[in-house]
Amino acid sequence: MTTSGKPSFAIIIPARYASTRYPGKPLAKLKGASGISKSLIQRSWECAMQVPDCAGVWVATDDDRIVAEVHGFGGQIVMTSPDCANGTERCADALRTLGNVADVIVNLQGDAPLSPASLIPALIDRLTADATAAMATPAVRASAQTVQHLLTDAAAGRVGGTTVVMNAAGQALYFSKAIIPYIPRTGKPQDLADVHLHLGIYAYRPSALEQYVALPPSPLELVEGLEQLRFLHLGLPVSLLQIDALPWNVIELNNPSDVPLIETELARLGID
Repeated sequence: MTTSGKPSFAIIIPARYASTRYPGKPLAKLKGASGISKSLIQRSWECAMQVPDCAGVWVATDDDRIVAEVHGFGGQIVMTSPDCANGTERCADALRTLGNVADVIVNLQGDAPLSPASLIPALIDRLTADATAAMATPAVRASAQTVQHLLTDAAAGRVGGTTVVMNAAGQALYFSKAIIPYIPRTGKPQDLADVHLHLGIYAYRPSALEQYVALPPSPLELVEGLEQLRFLHLGLPVSLLQIDALPWNVIELNNPSDVPLIETELARLGID
């Protein structure tokens, strides 16, 4: 605990080179408002460094190319096993090296460079408020434009993002790379309001990470390719930080075709 009585937290940014859908994604260049290009991993690092009162920020990787990139912009590295199947396993593996660095571990996945840094303190508050939760993660009410982006990608056979549905207590029922809930072709604006986009930020209790890596991947986790489904399979509650639609499109970098869309938003927001 910090002197304020709030839990301490550290940020780990898991990064692997061998992505199935987008190899080398952490090193993909994104041009900002000034015209300067920065790698996705650098933009993730700069986002993390904006969060006040953080006990430390590390990039967790097993790839020398990512190590060189991170050292190039002055970031910290923690080396992890190449056998880590996902970012959550990589965070757990990083903790074996780092030790007891904080009460809460934040996994800032680099797929969503348009995620506001202000989400992280709010996410930790959400985890603290829900004593039953093993992990907390954001769910953003998708704008009509964001839903259209998801629908367009789905029609082209691409994954545009991850959606989530929740119970009355604000805990996750299910995550999917499909658009949930189902939207009829004759969908009305109120139907779109029920779509929540999951952002790739997680706040874990360290004990939950230990439980997570103690068991193999769940069947649904393997089918969807979504690591957070292992928590639900294990019966570990996932608390959702619910956010109204943001005033910009929170587009994830899942496909090379997302690069110009994200660059448009960076320019519009004046982010260098």
